[in-house]
Amino acid sequence: MRLFKKLIAASAITLLGISVAAAQETLKIGHIIVTSGPLKGPGEPSIAAVDLAVAKINGSGGVNGKMIEIIRFDSASDPKQASLGARKLAKDDGVIAILGPFSSGEAAVAFNVAEREKIVMMSNASSAPGLTDGKEWAWRLTEDEGKQFARLLKTLQQRDVPRAKAEIVYVSDERIANVVGTKLYPALMGKFGISHGEPVAITYKSFDLAPQIAPVVAANPDLVAVAGLPENAAKTIRELKRQGFNGTMIGSQIFSDPNILELFGDLAEGTTFMAGFHKDSSPAAAEFNEKFIAENAARGIRKLGAHHTDAQSYDAMFLFAQVMKEQGITGDPAKLAKERTAFRDGLKTVSFSGILGQNLCFSGTDAELPGYVITIKDGAWTLLDTHAADSCG
Repeated sequence: MRLFKKLIAASAITLLGISVAAAQETLKIGHIIVTSGPLKGPGEPSIAAVDLAVAKINGSGGVNGKMIEIIRFDSASDPKQASLGARKLAKDDGVIAILGPFSSGEAAVAFNVAEREKIVMMSNASSAPGLTDGKEWAWRLTEDEGKQFARLLKTLQQRDVPRAKAEIVYVSDERIANVVGTKLYPALMGKFGISHGEPVAITYKSFDLAPQIAPVVAANPDLVAVAGLPENAAKTIRELKRQGFNGTMIGSQIFSDPNILELFGDLAEGTTFMAGFHKDSSPAAAEFNEKFIAENAARGIRKLGAHHTDAQSYDAMFLFAQVMKEQGITGDPAKLAKERTAFRDGLKTVSFSGILGQNLCFSGTDAELPGYVITIKDGAWTLLDTHAADSCG
């Protein structure tokens, strides 16, 4: 019996050793995704972007001799689930860092987990102003909505687009659209000397927008600024045009998805907005765009092009790989806390080049990224102006 117990104990120790050794064979990165709920449309395609990046990195030998392993958690567009996912990935799965969550609403909750667990969480899409203020572990590879919309207004000013009077329509139950429509748009229009009416709220479940849109059109504005994710922005724009609005529809980067060419249809001519990614900005960007469209098609997802959140997801993995290489990250569970700190510190001074731009860096924990002013002309996504990334401070 004693011999049997010794054999069992020895086997357990051996298996434990194999388990630990196996855990060190990969560099584990968490990924909070959305495959259901209101964020499914804009969020799910970015999974393919991450997979394309990881396949390319691992196909070139990985990082520090090890392959990157992605461990995913689906938030279902729910901030509480995003927070739960962050805790699971940090505590149970022992990942080095986390990509995500997707939205500003999710990030506002989940970023608190990053601070408590002392693990870098980098959102690929949350762009509400101030989300990372005062935080050390909450990072964003996306550009602030306020900065992007200010760039758009600057372009309109430089080109002397009629802008004396504007109206604002926003989707009240989308966190980012609510912030943009009630706070950001009014404040920035004031700075640029554009008068505007009281922001008009709609909901993403609204069936008939006619009552809300009628007074907007009756005000006869030069501009209507729309704040909403693509599908809801499309409903708003269709109703504006149906009621006879002939001015310019504008927006920040919330609805800047190439799929709006189909969602908005013929009514979108002249709509002008900000985007954080433009496929023609470099050969590498164009190559990614084509592969991204094909990969999503293979997964049954129709995309006309990559949204900036897709490009940001793609570049985030190469950024993670660069920082892990520069910091000598091993993935050893015994060094996890130390390596998470090294990963964070590496981001502070990194200079990164990818499909988003060259020599990119972070001010605090927010990336400084370029912006592209896009207008829909003759049914096509057309570049109107480019704004370089700000310097890091």
